Amino acid sequence: MPETGAATSITGVGTCIVTVSDQDAGVEFFTEKLGFEKRSDSPYGDGQRWVDVAPAGATTTVALVPPMGENAAGGETGLAFATDDIDADHAALRERGVDVDDEVMRMGDPVPPMFFFRDPDGNRYLIVGHPG
Repeated sequence: MPETGAATSITGVGTCIVTVSDQDAGVEFFTEKLGFEKRSDSPYGDGQRWVDVAPAGATTTVALVPPMGENAAGGETGLAFATDDIDADHAALRERGVDVDDEVMRMGDPVPPMFFFRDPDGNRYLIVGHPG
């Protein structure tokens, strides 16, 4: 592995932040539609809340935050979730009424199969298939 310069104490990705217009609706989407669990919901500051959701057993969480400044809900999140069964998840999310791509993209090796889905705010996420 090549030298990259000064070392840090970073050990992993802890939290990814997504802007949502309504934190309660965001929690409902992630828990009811995606099967995530709510990890925290804590008040802070002047009437604000810190809300984290994550897949069961995951170490990285998704923080659902209200719009702040120029950060508006409804865009590209840059978040990609991994699955062991891309076709089953695509079908299940479609059945639950999630806005998913019409088909799973299959570009061939070495690119894994994947599809995009959107939350009620229009934030876009990717699900990438990995062998189990």
